[in-house]
Amino acid sequence: MDADTEVLVIGGGATGTGVARDLAMRGADVTLVEQGTLTHGTTGRMHGLLHSGARYAVSDPASARQCIAENRILRDIASHCVEPTGGLFVKRPEDDDEYFDRKAEACRECGIPVEVLSGEEARAEEPYLAADVEKAIRVPDAAVDPFRLSVANAVSAEEHGARIETHAEVTDLIVEDDRVAGARVDFGEQGSNTEAIRADHVVNATGPWVGELAGMAGVEVDVRPSKGAMVVTNVRQVDTVINRCRPKGDADIVVPHETTAILGTTDVDVEDPEEYPEEAWEVDLLIDELAKLIPILRDARTIRSFWGVRPLYEPPAPGSNGDETGVEGTDADDPTDVTREYFLLDHADRDGTGGLTTIVGGKFTTYRLMAEDVADHVSDRLGIDGRCRTDEVPLPGSEDASILDSSMDRFDLRSPVARRSVERLGSRSEEVLSVEGPNPVVCECEAVTRAEVRDAIEDVGADLDAVRIRTRAGMGTCQGGTCARRVASELHPDRGLETVTDALDHMWAERWKGQRHNAWDDHLAQVALNYALHATTLGRDRPSAVATADDHGAFDSGPPDSTANGTAPDSGGDADGTHE
Repeated sequence: MDADTEVLVIGGGATGTGVARDLAMRGADVTLVEQGTLTHGTTGRMHGLLHSGARYAVSDPASARQCIAENRILRDIASHCVEPTGGLFVKRPEDDDEYFDRKAEACRECGIPVEVLSGEEARAEEPYLAADVEKAIRVPDAAVDPFRLSVANAVSAEEHGARIETHAEVTDLIVEDDRVAGARVDFGEQGSNTEAIRADHVVNATGPWVGELAGMAGVEVDVRPSKGAMVVTNVRQVDTVINRCRPKGDADIVVPHETTAILGTTDVDVEDPEEYPEEAWEVDLLIDELAKLIPILRDARTIRSFWGVRPLYEPPAPGSNGDETGVEGTDADDPTDVTREYFLLDHADRDGTGGLTTIVGGKFTTYRLMAEDVADHVSDRLGIDGRCRTDEVPLPGSEDASILDSSMDRFDLRSPVARRSVERLGSRSEEVLSVEGPNPVVCECEAVTRAEVRDAIEDVGADLDAVRIRTRAGMGTCQGGTCARRVASELHPDRGLETVTDALDHMWAERWKGQRHNAWDDHLAQVALNYALHATTLGRDRPSAVATADDHGAFDSGPPDSTANGTAPDSGGDADGTHE
């Protein structure tokens, strides 16, 4: 059937859900489609850093100023998604003193609060820092949950009348008379039906896939996909974001995230944002280099590795055909650098193809600002009244910043389980946790209760990957080994045994993908235990239709010529985490 909407947003990451929320709050009729679960793309594969802007203060001051402004806004409107960890840029003996001073001064010039600490003062805050760390710069970095925040944006959009569709893949754009008039969408997991969704305007917010989608309309967007590897440890070795104070490079950040720490990252150009080698040298590099900052990382148990792809964009040279709004802010010392600024491409002016706007570049921290600019542009094109209010209206879950204090008696927050539930749910705690009967813990690693799982299932059905990003069930130390079957069992008896089994297959296969790169030392024992539990209690000792033999195969080290003697290529790229 055909469905009409005012604005069709393609892409369910932070930027896409942010655009949908902003436009819906202005009164627009909005539909969002995402090919997988929300955050399926780059947003779900970032290192969880809410930038202060300090990382870009020297090389990209325009981006740095955007970051510190958005950092402050997100702490207010998304408080239940942000942990104010603070950040340290630390200097080792071999790092440049001049660059350290330049970093501190550049931060001040960008309006980023800084405090210079001695090595002793830095180790007093983070005892596991290396003994030879000489000094550090304290900045207001923070940790952020990209899953929780993106879901909250989508929920808010729905509350304002938007239609949000996941597992909805765009197979083609509808182009009529040099104008994009909508898209053909395949709802493969909902019965393989195709729907033509006609729209007055289409927003391309597909991250590293923007070029592919734009090509469906016959226009070109030249994106440089850049993969970045990240490694997850089983505990937090630090409670502050630790950055190495040096010019951009690989393996220079550790982000404390929930119960874990995330080590990042690398920067290697790839041709395809979907298919690229996940290489052993990247994992080794992260551990080896970051252990120079935090020596106990050499003995850490790594429970997962994952890769994301940045949608880097280099605007056309001055004087060429193109209409890109955005500010280029690259480091004059490195003309090959690609700015982390974002660009709004108006294809009517740029290419003579109306009805289509692409948003590309940027980073997770600036998603809300990017969405505001897109919403302003689309509103101007369509004559939509209303101003942006996303910088002042809290996201669902963050309406009451004092929820931990007010819930102390109601949920006995002396209990770590209760406290973590309230931290995840924020203002929704009373609604979700006030249930009749027992509310046992389903996932011990992340202290996720049955009430949270059932609340998520009520929202997303049998998509346990969507349940995971809403609750963190299966994201802890055992990577779903003991809780996957419990989470799946919550689908029964309302959904049939086949549905429950398929859902468990998908969840288990997804959890395995990230573990196969870290199946050594202590985590190899965990992997073996997980296998034994599933084989002996559920008879799951053979690959399923989802978890194929290829999924469980050897480490994919890429084509023979992808590395030289197993060493990392000199990427020379930005060491930032990935962003939609």
